[in-house]
Parts: sequence; C-alpha cells; structure tokens
Amino acid sequence: MKWRSLEEAAVAEDARSLREQFAGRKELIAKYVPPGIQAIHARAVAQLKEKGIVDHAPSEGATAPHFALHDHNGKPLSSADLLHKGRMVICFFRGRWCPFCVGQLEAMSLIVPQIERCQASLIAISPQTVQQSFFMADQHKLRFPLLSDPGNRVARQFGLAYRVPDDQEKVYRQVFINLPFVNGDETWELPVPATYILDRDGSVIYASVNPDYAERPEPSEILQRLTMLN
Repeated sequence: MKWRSLEEAAVAEDARSLREQFAGRKELIAKYVPPGIQAIHARAVAQLKEKGIVDHAPSEGATAPHFALHDHNGKPLSSADLLHKGRMVICFFRGRWCPFCVGQLEAMSLIVPQIERCQASLIAISPQTVQQSFFMADQHKLRFPLLSDPGNRVARQFGLAYRVPDDQEKVYRQVFINLPFVNGDETWELPVPATYILDRDGSVIYASVNPDYAERPEPSEILQRLTMLN
C-alpha cells in the first residue's frame, strides 16, 4: 500500500495531529494486515517493554553521549558543533520503510522554522545508509539533516538498539523490508523510536522513548517545551 505524505494529502489533513494521522494508518493496518502478522508485531513491542529498554535510555537530567555521523548528503556533523550553535532536537527512527517514521519526520519538517526561531536545530538518526537517507529526504522534502548511524553505534550509546525478533524478521523478509540492504549490515538491529531535546551542554531536557513504534510525541509538544526554555 502507498503511504501518502503530508504534501500529497489535502490541506485539511495537514492540520491533523500526529495522533490523528497515525490513527488512520492503524485503521489501514487493521484492515489489510493479517491478524497473525499484527500479533507478531504486537508481541515484539511487548517484549521490548518487558525488557525495560526504556530504563536504559537517557532520561531528563542525564548527559547525552557525544557523536559524529554523516548526513544524507554525506556531510559530517557532530553533536558538539550543533550544540555550539544552540539546543538540539533528535529523533531516532527506524527507517524510510516505516510509515510511522515517515509520518513523524514529515510532521517535524513542517515545524523546522519554529524550531529555528527557538535557537535550536533538528536532526534525525537511523541505521539506514547515507544513500537511503538521501532518498528519504528527497522523496519527502525533509528540511533537516538525516544522519546515518552505521551498526546503530550511536543508538547503542543511547541504550536504544535492539535485535529484531526472529519471527518479526521473517515477516519483514516476506514483505521485502530488507534491513541488511537498507542498513548496510547483517545485524537486523533497529533503534527504539525516541525524541530528545538537548541543552547546549548536552544535558537532556526532554526525553520521549517508546518501544511502540506507532506512538510518537506531537510536534506541538516539542515546540511547547522549546518555547518554555526561551
């Protein structure tokens, strides 16, 4: 099925909250994806919650790891350089193949001007290759850097990396979600979706980490927190 981008959607739909947009996608999944497949994905989410992966990720008040990665144009970017200019919003996402990741990043792209007015920058990090990130940025007209995290090294530093369960890997292979090709390695690892706001000193001033990839914070929530800090 084709997931419509915000720019392809009607103007009235653009104003919908991320929760409303995701509700529509969940309805399509419930209608077209076999119950057995849905159960496998639900079980994978439940397992991550049971393992307490969120407990290992930086929370508010913690100091985030420093990192240096390449963006979708192959340009090197470091957290130190970005934080030198102001606060930073980071979205960890799974990849361009995930409709919920696409929805979140399209919605975040629309608020880039407001983020910049708050003296902050926005980046997104995934394990997909630089080329895949370039395709995603170009296709969805994203107005911020997509950073490639080979082998989920940075995601692992943030406590977000996990190995896809075997039954879920089998489903992904059946529907041609080829993570080794998209990510450029054979690990079948992904990051738990997470959104952070870092202060200039690298301290975490906002953290949203959720093993349920179909739940993401509203862009308005990010903007509200940034506005409160100024």
